[in-house]
Amino acid sequence: MLRISKLTDYGTVLLAHLAASDDDVCSAADVAAATGIALPTVSKLLKLLGKAQLVVSTRGVNGGYQLSRDPGQISAANVIDALEGPVSITECSASDSQCEHEGVCSVGGAWQRINVAIRKALEDVSLSDLLRSNSSAPTFHFAGLPVTVEKK
Repeated sequence: MLRISKLTDYGTVLLAHLAASDDDVCSAADVAAATGIALPTVSKLLKLLGKAQLVVSTRGVNGGYQLSRDPGQISAANVIDALEGPVSITECSASDSQCEHEGVCSVGGAWQRINVAIRKALEDVSLSDLLRSNSSAPTFHFAGLPVTVEKK
């Protein structure tokens, strides 16, 4: 099953809160209180998101965190890369592949194409898109065919 970690899910919640705060600087404590995520977890995530240059921090009495760029310029792929590393659904679809069967595998190319399609879909969804809870479900094109994600 393909699933993002709970920390990545929380990281997205933090980024959404910062995006909704416009250009205001938010302390880690404020973010924790607003999101209901424990302060140590918020601090850890903000540090990782800062290292990935998705948020910037300001020191001092009025310091805190804010997005490094517009929410429309932060993709779901950026968030996953920052908190989990690049998406690779199989060993051979990773950039540093070490699969011992790669030379004789007949399905590796297909998995690599699927991995690229997933990556493209994640790049096409921005933080702004994630914030639009009432927006219609997106339609993606896979192998030239439209695929609609249905809401439950």
